[in-house]
Amino acid sequence: MRADATRISTVLGNTVHEGIHPADQAYVSRRPHFINNKHRASRTAVMSLKDSMPNLTSSQASELVSQIFGLIVSEVKPLPSYDDQNFYVRVSDGVEYVLKILNSTDSENLTLVEMQTYIMAFLHQHGLPVQTAIPTCTGQLMSLQTIDCGSGSKRYLVRLMTYLPGKTVAKISSSPEILYEIGKMAATMDEVLQKIDHPNRSVLERKNFIWNLSSTPLLESYLHVMDGDPMQQLLKDVIQQYKSHVLPNLDSFRKCINHGDFNDHNILVEHDGLAGYKISGILDFGDMSSGYYVFELAITIMYMMIESANAIDVGGPVLAGWESVFPLNEAERNALYFLVLCRFCQSLVLARRAITLYPENEEYLMTTARTGVRHLQQLWELGKEQVERRWFDGAKEYLKTHPGTVPLKGITFL
Repeated sequence: MRADATRISTVLGNTVHEGIHPADQAYVSRRPHFINNKHRASRTAVMSLKDSMPNLTSSQASELVSQIFGLIVSEVKPLPSYDDQNFYVRVSDGVEYVLKILNSTDSENLTLVEMQTYIMAFLHQHGLPVQTAIPTCTGQLMSLQTIDCGSGSKRYLVRLMTYLPGKTVAKISSSPEILYEIGKMAATMDEVLQKIDHPNRSVLERKNFIWNLSSTPLLESYLHVMDGDPMQQLLKDVIQQYKSHVLPNLDSFRKCINHGDFNDHNILVEHDGLAGYKISGILDFGDMSSGYYVFELAITIMYMMIESANAIDVGGPVLAGWESVFPLNEAERNALYFLVLCRFCQSLVLARRAITLYPENEEYLMTTARTGVRHLQQLWELGKEQVERRWFDGAKEYLKTHPGTVPLKGITFL
């Protein structure tokens, strides 16, 4: 990820939920892209980013698949994208893929793209439902192509990804059972990620990456977008709580690599008989960065709350699933409430910031933030003690009523 103040922060893979069937592709990633440091982007930067977006026709996409991967295309359809371009592809033998053409700006960052591609393959090898890249005719996992999309020739990284079945969690009614599995999967994923030994692992040390929870204090640079909004003071208060109660205890948190965007639109599920649903896919590895285990849990709880009719109680089963794999230590438990608040703040402030750059997309950009405002206010009004009681007691209650699940370590029943 670049730290150039004149560029919008765009990352690989966070523009479309690649494994979803075209009929299920109405959703385009709610989370916009933002500046990757404390400075503001200029309108010139926004135009520069838009100029870097690929704009291939379906015919050009089909030709790429044939030339680079040696496959005969029988069907190709464009998929929703933000600043990259994606196509659903079916080849002559019926196998389905997703063709991804990365924007020309991010195509310059080969090291980050290669690391993300490697990590996806690593997770897949360890049994997680993750997409992998299909080798080109020359055995490479990506190809840098010079393409003229109508505004002059530019270079774009091209990959062909495996297809994942299922529909997003956002399209189902989330039961405690699937929430437990989501929490368990999030912890399992971070445990596997921590095993990665790669010479370029340091590329994930993304200092001042605005979506890392460590960057919560950087939100102060954007609070002006909330001028006149009564939520502004609450946001200031949450940032202060982070500084007072989280920042001094970071050394007590266990470090790991975070997926960083384990939300209800990045998790695919399939029917699993009488058991309900099972997780069939994990999408969008563009926000990966070095962080802490408890960050991943906080992000997961926050996003599972968004679509829930009983948002506060989502934390119980998610926490139960998480701690069946990775029990929190005392410092992490004490920080969890504040970190969930911080993620809601990131969502709201950065959505408002994006509207100043993309005013024509206000309705789209505020989808998550509008719901999040209500949840943030409720969490704040209930207070840390009451919310924690509901989350941790809810985790215990889930295990009592689901005796076949893995028991939480360190939790005793009353």
